[in-house]
Amino acid sequence: MAEIGNESTQPNHFELAGEYTQITHSTTSITGQAQFHYQDQQRDVNVTGDDIRSLETEIGTLVTVTLEVIHDLHTLTLTLLVPQINLNEGNESPLSTLAILTTHRTSIGGPGLVEGQLQTYEAVALEGTASLVEF
Repeated sequence: MAEIGNESTQPNHFELAGEYTQITHSTTSITGQAQFHYQDQQRDVNVTGDDIRSLETEIGTLVTVTLEVIHDLHTLTLTLLVPQINLNEGNESPLSTLAILTTHRTSIGGPGLVEGQLQTYEAVALEGTASLVEF
């Protein structure tokens, strides 16, 4: 437990890598907007601003971006789980977390026309650093 009077510094920049996956996420930037970069063997996606959705939960912040939309087939989203992190004096900390790739099956006639499970998931283990970057 932190002593009274000690303020912890929270990170605003995350650099992560896993099997065939690289993610860079900044909660702010020189333009003031959040930025998210995702790269794997098949896609290289940059997302900014309001297209990055964040939700505070008990297990951390869920940061979600849409990676791919193929009408009448599926939408692919990625959700990064960002835990709370208190940075050390160097304003950097190692980070171990997960990202979840979700394939949302779709139909031009709506979800009622899709048989079976509508979402499938693939978890990606990630390692990297969380840091405080001055923009």
